[in-house]
This record gives sequence, structure tokens and C-alpha cells, in this order.
Amino acid sequence: MNTSANTFSLKGIFLDFKEITKAGLAISVLFSSIAGYLLGFDQDYPFQWSVLLMLTIGGYCMVGASNAFNQVIEKDLDRLMDRTKNRPVPSGRMSTTVALIVASFLTIVGLALLYMINPKTAMFGAISIFLYTSVYTPLKTMTSLSVFVGAFPGAIPFMLGWVAATGGFGIEAGTLFLIQFFWQFPHFWAIGWFLYDDYEKAGFFMLPTGKKDKGTALQVILYTVWLVIASLLPTLGYTGKLFISPIAGVLVFLLGVWMLFYAGQLYKLRTTKAARTLMLVSVLYITLLQLIYIFDKFLR
Repeated sequence: MNTSANTFSLKGIFLDFKEITKAGLAISVLFSSIAGYLLGFDQDYPFQWSVLLMLTIGGYCMVGASNAFNQVIEKDLDRLMDRTKNRPVPSGRMSTTVALIVASFLTIVGLALLYMINPKTAMFGAISIFLYTSVYTPLKTMTSLSVFVGAFPGAIPFMLGWVAATGGFGIEAGTLFLIQFFWQFPHFWAIGWFLYDDYEKAGFFMLPTGKKDKGTALQVILYTVWLVIASLLPTLGYTGKLFISPIAGVLVFLLGVWMLFYAGQLYKLRTTKAARTLMLVSVLYITLLQLIYIFDKFLR
């Protein structure tokens, strides 16, 4: 008797868990939270490995829960898109009930761990998962303003690390939030551009004008400019304990010019390749920006 069909494959379970929590995305989000934590601790708020560990696990649980709830809500739409039809729930490998149990478990564990750090960290984590699942996800099939709404939970992780380190929300955390908030727009509009046809199958409205046109490309440039300005705010001395040196400011400015160039290329060429390149550049931008901030803190 062949029992392999009746037994769970541990590898299969692990791969489905990775997919339903979007492990790659979750890890990149976690990097932002860890960066925020490294920027936030100082002599008044000393570094604690226990806090960093709880932030890492709790943060992954919160992002994973958001993604799992999202895939349950959008399972019928996911079946229509090539990019998502093989996910665990729409493909039928995982039932809706199991997915909801996983999402609920991750929510409880994530909130508990973030609360153990401090109540404000848990509050922002809860706000993030609520906005993502209850507001952003339903709006995706209604209006392109969904990207604006989704930018709020998307911008929380960077500042969440600062709140975890300090227990408070001030100008510093607000600045980190602002940077990642403006970053969301060129990043997700670039994705919406090169996945336009796939999104159209599910009726998702991702681009500000609804089309791959100059209007959308122009808005990408404008929000990239706002991103660069927000990224340079810590050089001015008005953002409390969040401060970067003039040398770091120059590096951040050059990073911004680099991203602006590719935003301009999208405006000029309006091709799928240009949009995909801009998306990759945007990921490198936010990663390198955070590394510059961190290295500047510890080297100056």
C-alpha cells in the first residue's frame, strides 16, 4: 500500500507556508523594521537582543498574517491571474479554513510578541494588518486610490523598529514613516505597470490614471522627487535624534538621482522593461538608503 499520498509532505507544507506568508516580501519588510531598530537604540534606549528577536519573529508573523488573510479574501481573483493562480489557496492545495487558522495564529503570536516589546509597537502592528486586509485589499478592485491606502501599512515597518527601540512615536519615527510612505508609490506603480495585463484579468486598479500612459509616468516621477526630499530630511537637523552626516546626505542624494533617472526612463520609454527596471531599482534604493543611514550612525 502506498501511504505517501495519505501523508503530509513536510517539504510541501514548508513551501506552502512560505507562499501564503510571502516569505520573500516578509523578509524584505523585516529588514526595514530591523533597520529602524538599529537607528533607534542609543544610550537612553540600549540595544537588547531579546527585543530584536521578538521584533523579527513578531514582525514576520504580522506580515505573514496580512498576506495570508489577503490570499483568502482574493482567492477567486488570484485564480484569474498567471502570477497568483498557483498559490496554496487558489490552487486548492490549502483550504480556506486552514489558511484562516494559519492567519489567525500568526496574528495572535505576532501581536503578543510585539506587545511584549511595548504596547505602541503592538498597536502599530495591529493597525498595519487591519488597514492591509480590511481597507487596502477590498479597494484594489474599486479604485486606484487603493495604492494610497496601502502605502500606510506599507510604511509602518521602518518606523516600527524605532518605536520598538524607544517605546515612543516622535519626529524620528514620523520621518522614517514618511520616507517609506513616498517610496511605496513609484515601487508599486512600477509593478502595476509591468503586470498591467495580469492585474486587468482580476479587475485590479493599480495605476493612478488607470492606464500605462504619460500621466501615470509623470506621477511616478513626482512621487520619486518627494521620496528623495523626505530621504534628505535627516541632514537638516530638524528630525530629533535621527540625523545623517553631510557625506551620507550626498550619498542619499546620488541614490535619489539614480532612481529619478529610471523614473525618467519610464516616462520616456513607457515600456514593460523600463517599469520592471524601475521596480528593481526602487528595491535597491530603499535597501541601500537604510544601510547608509545605519553605517552613518555607527561610523561617524
